[in-house]
Amino acid sequence: MKLQNLTINQFLERTAANEAVPGGGSCAALNAAIATALTEMMANLTIGKQKYSEVEERMKLIAAMMSTNRSHLVNDIDRDSDAYKLVMEAYKIPKSTEEEVTLREEKIEEATKIASLVPMEVAERAFNLLDSMIEVLQKGNKNAMTDGLVGVMTCRTAIMGALLNVRTNLGGIKDKEFVAELTVKCNRIEQETCDKEQEAIQFVKSML
Repeated sequence: MKLQNLTINQFLERTAANEAVPGGGSCAALNAAIATALTEMMANLTIGKQKYSEVEERMKLIAAMMSTNRSHLVNDIDRDSDAYKLVMEAYKIPKSTEEEVTLREEKIEEATKIASLVPMEVAERAFNLLDSMIEVLQKGNKNAMTDGLVGVMTCRTAIMGALLNVRTNLGGIKDKEFVAELTVKCNRIEQETCDKEQEAIQFVKSML
């Protein structure tokens, strides 16, 4: 059964078990999906309210955006675990001959790159939603403002968790150009994410 089809309790039990998957990467994707749901909820609670009629169309667009991206992020829960399984399988390749050693190293490099790119995609997808999340937070139904902020904060957790998984995998990759490119992305996204989260927190504090 796919991880995304488990109940909440089943997923938590599977995560807590003495197995490598699902791990931090899958949980980061889940957190990002939860963040989109909270933002969509705040947008939907804004739609149809006379007080917020000027932003209604924008809220509809953002709600649809969050719904679409949530579907991708839910799939990423399994994609991350599948990518990690590829790495584990590569390490199981025999290394009794030079040919096997070479093949094993190539497969490990290839699998570790995939295991880096999946959480990188999760981090980028979640990061690209942050501005819209903050827009809903600032313009949407004030009665759901704290829910919206939890969404932003959960999105930050998802991004930071995904980036951590990227950095961990980069440590085992020999392709220096690949490592350098993803490291630059990680550094930029991490800094901008923290800045955006603080912007959201300060906004809500000013409204309380």
